[in-house]
Amino acid sequence: MLHLVIRKAIQKDLPTLLEFEQKIIAVERPMDPTIIQDTKISYYPIKDYIDSQDTEVLVALDDDCIIGSIYGQIRPRKEFFKTPHLGYIGFMYVRREYRGQGVSQQLIKAITAWFHRHGISEIILHVYAKNSAAIRAYEKVGFEHHLIEMRLNPNKTAIK
Repeated sequence: MLHLVIRKAIQKDLPTLLEFEQKIIAVERPMDPTIIQDTKISYYPIKDYIDSQDTEVLVALDDDCIIGSIYGQIRPRKEFFKTPHLGYIGFMYVRREYRGQGVSQQLIKAITAWFHRHGISEIILHVYAKNSAAIRAYEKVGFEHHLIEMRLNPNKTAIK
């Protein structure tokens, strides 16, 4: 039975969090031809995020085993928006054997509570259109499609 605890990440968690980051990259690389292949890359300065005041990194644990992660970051907005800051969610990962058990929902609930404690009401995230599992997980907790980012594929279309 799952004994889920959500807590703030600490520097001691870094090796596991870096492992999670590489697993996220492995899933997303095939979805994005613009990402460099065959080279180890990093998306996030996780070590810095753990100690940042504007970023909260959370981990989900089953007993003492880290099984998931998420970060929330308070970001400034341009002056024409109704609110001066928004919340941004990233680094969502749940170990495969724990998926489908509500772990991602609990992580999102916890990071959303952190945003609300900081007066942040608008929360966004980015997800690849081909990542249907992630999209479903975010929709389950109330996220809706808002913008569509489009890109011109230089290998398929020549602009003349």
